[in-house]
Amino acid sequence: MSKKSQKKSSKTPSGTTAAKKKAPKTRATTQTKSAKTQRTPASKSTGSIAKAGSHGAASKQLNSSKSAPASAAKQILIEGQKAPAFRLPRDGGGAVTLSDYAGRKLVLFFYPRADTPGCTREAIDFTRLADAFTAAETAVIGISADSLKAQEKFRDKHSLGIPLISDEKHEMLEAYGAWGEKSMYGKSFLGILRTTVLIGSDGKVARIWRNVRVDGHADQVLEAATSL
Repeated sequence: MSKKSQKKSSKTPSGTTAAKKKAPKTRATTQTKSAKTQRTPASKSTGSIAKAGSHGAASKQLNSSKSAPASAAKQILIEGQKAPAFRLPRDGGGAVTLSDYAGRKLVLFFYPRADTPGCTREAIDFTRLADAFTAAETAVIGISADSLKAQEKFRDKHSLGIPLISDEKHEMLEAYGAWGEKSMYGKSFLGILRTTVLIGSDGKVARIWRNVRVDGHADQVLEAATSL
């Protein structure tokens, strides 16, 4: 073999070796890039999870902060407490306030809806006993969330002889514990709880009837007012 052939053959193995040495570098570079590519989405997804977690925590805090006033509003009125003040429009015009009845006994009956069967019987019963309540130095007022127009129509239709108050914003209803959760056909909702409150001449709550059953109720309230 000539010297030139030996030189060429010696270069060929060395060239192959060089190629083999360069190959791992290429693969390493590729692996590095792929690793970076994999790390980048991971960091983004981690950020997204962190944001989602913080958003969920913020929502819970907002919910709990919103529920705080609701729980405070649910404080139940009890006998012996001073009756909450109110000022609301009544049928026929004008407004009714608690101070209008200072020094007198007062019955407040809260009913779910004007001109429905139970509410109609209750209002008619209180109207029937109006003179007896007057003799017992006790005034009677009916309250619901109906509009004034609905209250006046209710009054005229059944010849009711007691003032009817409209509390469309539920302020008085909530203050007297007559607004809360109800259920019907397996569904829960907020509404008026049929309730009656007897206030003494001292301005304090003397008796409270909750979940009232209409039949005979007005007579029971008259008896309690007479004995007060």
